[in-house]
Amino acid sequence: MNSMARITAAVTLQASDRAPVIPQVFGHAAVLAGVPLDQYLQDGALLARCQLQALDYYGYDAVFALMDVNVETEALGSVLNFRPDQYPTISAYALSLHDPLDALAVPDPHRAGRMPELLKAASLLRQAVGDDVLVVGCVLGPMTIATQLLGLEAALNLAIDQPDRFGRLLDFTTAVAIRFGTAQLAAGAHLPIVFDPASTPEVIPAQFYREFVLPRLQQVFAAFKAAGSAANWLHTAGATVPILPYYPQAGVELANIDYCVDPQAALQALPNTCIDGNIKPLAFVTATPAVIDAEATRLLDLFAPRGGFILSSGCEIPPEAQPANIKAMVTAAGGR
Repeated sequence: MNSMARITAAVTLQASDRAPVIPQVFGHAAVLAGVPLDQYLQDGALLARCQLQALDYYGYDAVFALMDVNVETEALGSVLNFRPDQYPTISAYALSLHDPLDALAVPDPHRAGRMPELLKAASLLRQAVGDDVLVVGCVLGPMTIATQLLGLEAALNLAIDQPDRFGRLLDFTTAVAIRFGTAQLAAGAHLPIVFDPASTPEVIPAQFYREFVLPRLQQVFAAFKAAGSAANWLHTAGATVPILPYYPQAGVELANIDYCVDPQAALQALPNTCIDGNIKPLAFVTATPAVIDAEATRLLDLFAPRGGFILSSGCEIPPEAQPANIKAMVTAAGGR
């Protein structure tokens, strides 16, 4: 089986030759290639080249057209600070609490900020791997885009003080996510992962998630599926057990779980949903290949009776990870 067939089997809880393995290699691909991270994040062709080199080096099952969590907010007017070999930070947010929401316009992914470079990366990756390897794009969830436009504290204050206005903001960020994600699908991504760290229960309570986040994720995933997404993949970091039961309602078909989530609890909450995770990302920096192999083997054995599992890290593998540790995880799953 090739990688795509393996992943399709996992998502549909069918048998395959082995569990897919998808280390979340983003900026690490630049480090592995000896490329400055800040250049990698701004050049779609360079990003694609580094991703393909990492794929060739490790032999896992997916490549990522993924930059950082600031692509959408930059396209909407936030000012970023790029530093050598680091992810960018926001130096000025696009919105304040007093700005009128009706002045906002959904950005054109072919023109705004670095969005065109991400589309270029998706296209080049798809041209290179075809339908043999999964090409993964990325959009932020509506809640996370809102926090990246205002800042986390200001966004939460708006939600508390003016819930109707905050709901209108989420409707706008939902439209941003849908337009950017469908553009990635049209460019060649098999699916856009929805990365939504601001929706973790460590930031918002489950009741807030059900009222504000769930209906917007339903819209996003329905739009992606209609546009041909291979699967609906949600990545929410942190201790997500309280919100996992909402995932099937949102249309999630592939659920990432972070290292702090008990895989048994995830299995109980999502008996019919493919799960990916959840080796601790920092372990790829500080642990040994033997430790990674043992943890990978434990997870593979746990999920083997049911299937529907993709071996992965709980979140992004740090750029400075030890290559031998990533190789150990791939080898444990039966990859090369």
